Amino acid sequence: MAQTEPPKAARLWREAALRARKLRDEPELEPEPEPNAEDSGPPGGPPQPPSIAPAARRAALGELEALNLSGRGLQELPEEVGAALSGLRVLSLRRNRLSRLPLAALRHLGRLAELDLSHNRLRGLGDGGALGGLRGLRKLSLSHNELGAEGAGALGELGRLEELDLSFNRLRRLPEGLGRLRHLRALDVDHNQLAAFPAVLLELAALEELDCSGNRQLGVLPEGIAALRRLKILWLSGTGLAALPEGLCQLGALESLMLDGNQLRALPAGFGSLQRLKMLNLSSNLLAEFPAAVLALPGLEELYLSRNQLTVLPPRLCQLRQLRTLWLDNNRIRYLPDSIVLLHSLEELVLQGNQIAILPEGFGQLSRVTLWKIKDNPLIQPPYEVCMKGIPYIAAYQQELAHSQPALKPRLKLVLMGPKDAGKTLLRRCLMEEDGQKEDLGSLDAGSTQPRGCPGQQQDAGRAPVACCPFPEDASQQDLPSHVPSHRGKGEAPCPAPPPDASQVPSGPGLSGSKGIEVMDWTADAERGLTFIVYELAGDPSYDVIQSFFLSPGALYVLVVNLSAYVPQHFYPSVGYFLHWLGSKVPHAVVCMVGTHADLCAERELEEKCLDIHHQIAQQEKRDAEGLQSLVQQVDEALGQDFDLRCSSPHAAFYGVSDKNLRRKKAQFQYLLNHRPQILSPVLPFSCRDRCQVRRLRDKLLSVAEHRDIFPNLHRVLPKSWQVLEELHFQPRAQQLWLSWWDSARLGLQAGLTEDRLQSALSYLHESGKLLYFEEHLTLREYVFHNLPRLIDILNVFCQQDATVLLQKLLSDSHIDELRAAQLHHYVEGFLLHGLLPAHVIRLLLKPHVQSREDLQLILELLEKMGLCYCVNKPKCKPLNGAAAWYKFPCYVKNEVPHAEAWIHGANLSGQSFVVEQLQIEYSFPFIFPPGLFARYSVQINSHVVQRSDGKYQIYAYRGKVPVVVSYRPARGALQPDTLSIASHASLPNIWTAWQAITPLVEELNVLLQEWPGLYYTVHVLCSKCLKRGSPNPHTFPGELLSQPRPEGLTEIICPKNGSERVNVALVYPPTPTVISPCSK
Repeated sequence: MAQTEPPKAARLWREAALRARKLRDEPELEPEPEPNAEDSGPPGGPPQPPSIAPAARRAALGELEALNLSGRGLQELPEEVGAALSGLRVLSLRRNRLSRLPLAALRHLGRLAELDLSHNRLRGLGDGGALGGLRGLRKLSLSHNELGAEGAGALGELGRLEELDLSFNRLRRLPEGLGRLRHLRALDVDHNQLAAFPAVLLELAALEELDCSGNRQLGVLPEGIAALRRLKILWLSGTGLAALPEGLCQLGALESLMLDGNQLRALPAGFGSLQRLKMLNLSSNLLAEFPAAVLALPGLEELYLSRNQLTVLPPRLCQLRQLRTLWLDNNRIRYLPDSIVLLHSLEELVLQGNQIAILPEGFGQLSRVTLWKIKDNPLIQPPYEVCMKGIPYIAAYQQELAHSQPALKPRLKLVLMGPKDAGKTLLRRCLMEEDGQKEDLGSLDAGSTQPRGCPGQQQDAGRAPVACCPFPEDASQQDLPSHVPSHRGKGEAPCPAPPPDASQVPSGPGLSGSKGIEVMDWTADAERGLTFIVYELAGDPSYDVIQSFFLSPGALYVLVVNLSAYVPQHFYPSVGYFLHWLGSKVPHAVVCMVGTHADLCAERELEEKCLDIHHQIAQQEKRDAEGLQSLVQQVDEALGQDFDLRCSSPHAAFYGVSDKNLRRKKAQFQYLLNHRPQILSPVLPFSCRDRCQVRRLRDKLLSVAEHRDIFPNLHRVLPKSWQVLEELHFQPRAQQLWLSWWDSARLGLQAGLTEDRLQSALSYLHESGKLLYFEEHLTLREYVFHNLPRLIDILNVFCQQDATVLLQKLLSDSHIDELRAAQLHHYVEGFLLHGLLPAHVIRLLLKPHVQSREDLQLILELLEKMGLCYCVNKPKCKPLNGAAAWYKFPCYVKNEVPHAEAWIHGANLSGQSFVVEQLQIEYSFPFIFPPGLFARYSVQINSHVVQRSDGKYQIYAYRGKVPVVVSYRPARGALQPDTLSIASHASLPNIWTAWQAITPLVEELNVLLQEWPGLYYTVHVLCSKCLKRGSPNPHTFPGELLSQPRPEGLTEIICPKNGSERVNVALVYPPTPTVISPCSK
């Protein structure tokens, strides 16, 4: 079978092939009779006469037509069984341990029409005598055995055979006698070791289906293939073909042709004569030009051209009017022909990984498209944010562009990031030249600034990603973020060196570090109208939960390091960690390294430090790439193995993982390899005292920003009405914290937008980070949060961990008495220790921003939507006696939950081991654990659990009556990853309740991890036997098994850590497979 077949083609055409192979009037398989049935009849009944019962049973067995003995562990089939089942027509012996054909038994089965011997250990078929006796056999499956050419010679005796499956064996050639099978309609020889196309196949004139995929050395098709004139399905995936013969073009009955994974550069001239062709797969070849012959196939419904070298699509593509599926991903296509909008039957269109900047007018006409992939293209018209929302939003954009003139406003997001005291604030103010600093820092060409507060995330802010954890100066080893162990020695200090003496740093008004997140507009080049939206991210770990709101594709990132304080031993916390954080959140991010406080370093010291940073960045990237390459190689080796071999022993790499999941895993590794951060070198030394260095950095940022290949989104085209709407939302008179939908609609009318056209404009402004609009949230969709500077002020309040600052906010009212002050002090202490605050105290903290209880409720809904807090005691109706609602902010929780730790290791509070079975799913993060992820996840699962008890690293709760534990474990050493696990327990007969309890929690975590497309992590199912023994290093089964059905006939799996223990399959595979593998993105 093909290794890279598209999912829809694999489904439709394999199902078609299977339907075609079914025999008419095929009898149903009947279960095997109970072997221990009593001769004397039913228990308690009168005994039957011994002379009658055996005879009656023999008569019944003689009339049996179908018998299923699959998965019984049989090593042989006794002759007596065959003699007693002489009337049998269908026999299944798949998934047993037969090493030789049961010749004696088969001699008695002369009426047999179907025989399934797949998934055994057969190396030969005997002398042919037994098979020759099966004159009526029409269907034979010998797949997944160990047959060689010599062992398959007896097949020529089966003169009435119609379907033969020899896939996944060791055949180097096919037996000559195969040509005598004049009635053979379907032959499957995929994944063997055929060195050439077998000439004997050309004698099979009745053949309708042929699968030779996976025979990598096949190399060439003979011209004589034209003899197979009845062929309808031909699969030749991964067979090493470099060219196709003209004889192939004479297969006029052909409907499905799989040619992916070869080395084809062109198609034969007569290819257009295949007029019945409905599905054509040419993915993963070497096609540099679109094959013109394909345009002569009017009945084509599915066309796959992924992973080629195409640059142009022909205008006549619209001739394929029946086309429903078109895959063109990972090519070099720069534009689409206008005629593509005439493919009205199109349902799947995959264009990701090309160089498309502009979509044709009328693209929204493709309204039937349901599968749409366009990411990794330099889109400017429509912008990336619009295209990612889908075809209806593209249609709305193009309609709006037709109503109003296009507007082009060059604007780029610039993000300053780095550890605390790196000098980010000073760098920003030097570049932007605020009025208060011009004397001290030297005046250059005037640049204008304007406060903003737009977190430019290009994703749904409701799915707010988690943030990075910069290092505080007193960080302990326990608080360090996870990373690749080899990146830091065990004795290496976990925090950056102390900042330089404050007296040595240029001073001026407001030169202290930033207070949280700050956002400003900077018109860097007034003549060209180039504007940067500058985001300065705090280096304080208190802002972990919100930092990554501000990381998005299409931005220029400046990583700032304090050169005067930098030492090589602190490379990872100063530089390497931020590159891992950014790379996991924004793959292929563009990073400019800037070293501040250069004036405090001697010239030689400066040069050595810049070279060391450059060298260590290169070393880190090399280690990461080599690690991913090694993983790709491991997956390739597993794909080269027989699936049965992977399932034969839990010791095998990727035990039981399907080829489909392995290919998905490899694709993810390849994506991570191909989207490494783009680090601009060398490190730019910077000092605010040196005008030349300020000017050089400014020029560097401008030149990078204007590079069309790096930042095509700088030149995005918008409808004028959308741009006017944005300006109206940010005008001075609209300074309230939010607008109602109707207020926003009135502004839309001023911009020329009717109500039905407003939503698409607001959706774009939300996706591009200009404002927040949650169109799918029941409550929040009635509001537009346009004043993001004030919203950022609110977020900064809840990231503040200084008790003094919080108390100042609460005690600002001079009328507060001592008792009330003591009570507020108690609330602050509880907040900083347990993360708990009542609603009325939250209202006091937000007093400048909220004026009413309705305002407060809306803000709390927003914070809950963003994953910052949840209501502990949310009432179902209006609370009695004014009972206060309490809110929990998980990032503040400091206490531990020891009983949850004991539970997860298989003990109850008294230390007694549980007699029930434990179920535990573990996520492992070898490179980096996204800081703030655990706190955000804690909020997301609140709707799924009850009676929860939270600790700093654990959540102990119930799903209904079933206990669950969510546990985060930071890396305990340089060679160990961070882990996050989800666990439950139940008795073995009721283990489905444990699966039912943890599955929604697993799905919530998978959704969160989708927000980190560059993050590498693994998922495992821990061995329940190891957990019960209290093993500190339990065996792990691949997490991909969660998305696969339980193997047929498998009841137990041997634990490799202890060969005498067997794990019930229900503790490894869920009752119902998840929709996708949890390891996939």
